[in-house]
Amino acid sequence: MNFTRCFAWLLIVFTFVQLCAAELNRHVVLITIDGFPAAMMKDLKTPIPRIRELAGQGVVAEGMRVSTPSVTWPNHTTLVTGVHPEKHSVLYNGVLTRRGADEPVAVDGKKTKAELVAVPTIYDLLHAKGLRTAEVNWPATRGAKTIDDGFPDVPDTLQHTTPRFLDEMVAAKILPSKNDADFRAMTGPARDEVWTQAACHLIKERKPHLLLFHLLNTDGIHHRYGPQTPASYTAMALADVYVGRIVDALEEAGIRTNTTIIVTSDHGFANVTNVLFPNALFRQVGLLELGATNQIAKARVQLVSEGGLGMIYLNNPATRAADKTKVVELLKGKPGVAEILAPNQFAEYGLPQPASTNGMAELVLVAADGYGVSAVATGDEFVRAAGRNDNLGYHGYVAHNPRMNAAFVASGAGVKRGAKIGMIENISVAPTIARLLKAEMPNVDGKVLVEILE
Repeated sequence: MNFTRCFAWLLIVFTFVQLCAAELNRHVVLITIDGFPAAMMKDLKTPIPRIRELAGQGVVAEGMRVSTPSVTWPNHTTLVTGVHPEKHSVLYNGVLTRRGADEPVAVDGKKTKAELVAVPTIYDLLHAKGLRTAEVNWPATRGAKTIDDGFPDVPDTLQHTTPRFLDEMVAAKILPSKNDADFRAMTGPARDEVWTQAACHLIKERKPHLLLFHLLNTDGIHHRYGPQTPASYTAMALADVYVGRIVDALEEAGIRTNTTIIVTSDHGFANVTNVLFPNALFRQVGLLELGATNQIAKARVQLVSEGGLGMIYLNNPATRAADKTKVVELLKGKPGVAEILAPNQFAEYGLPQPASTNGMAELVLVAADGYGVSAVATGDEFVRAAGRNDNLGYHGYVAHNPRMNAAFVASGAGVKRGAKIGMIENISVAPTIARLLKAEMPNVDGKVLVEILE
């Protein structure tokens, strides 16, 4: 009887150990291709065979609705927090700082994760559970104490890369040196190459349970030439090669069958033919002044561009009410202005209130289709045609704009093959990753995408 009981207990312990081992042997790689629109996933001219292979082995969404503003750091933060900027507080590729009355505002990218992100992330949750976390070129992660290996998307990136990881990359000749100037001198494709080699190194050497990986070259190309152009297709083809190398690295590391791969984006892209210059209009009526070098020196009113949106700051509390009325009068009905959002509309777009978030604007200009928004304050025209030397592709519009929908593909461990899914929300990515790694993410606005899970 004692032997039987002992054997039963040993069997239970063995089973528990096996289950724990299986749980610890699960991995998720979240890949973002900056500016990869859902429309280009559907476009058969987009040469992405490795991504389409993943889609064929798993699921592909009709599209993924992103957060407003549809720019890089806010949406990468949404992907790992499961909430919109209203709660996580990241509104720019950095932190907008206000100064005194009539002083211009500015965006500072040299901020830590703790200064940027107001809520817990998926990597915080997993690290607390003892799982290995890593990121390569992921925004808003500078100084993150819950990432074991980090190579963050921040200014002076090598200064904020995990020291042991930096040493390994230089030793492996992934990086030429520890000098940020050498890294900044690289072209967009060259930096994507470095980041891909770095991610593959981590997969083989560290086998992280969660790897966040961000490719950036596509964004620059889509800005310059627009999406679904010859240059755009070429950039997407190169991104596809990098995705394929990540898959190959998982095979070489022996963890491909235990890994879920998610390929998605932070936002879509739209072509523009005209650009709006509201700050030039504000300058003409005395709400804004330029200095000797044509930089904004004083600003009772100032627009900060998000691409397809203009965040309008009323910087003098004493004149704020009158300035607000004046701005609406100046802009309402102008060509290219679709809407001027007031604070009572912000919640509809997942945006915070200025009273609760210091970096939030008092008004938001929404550009019409075909128009972008510039913060340049020189010149006399409110609307100018986009010229040969201008960017022809923009993002940053409200998330309701279908051109901002991002692609979404999931494949591998735990994912159904061939499940049909329509539009999803990017707030659902973090809780779904948590479920894949046997965790639950509390206090999120997204839902687990149970329809894609085995």
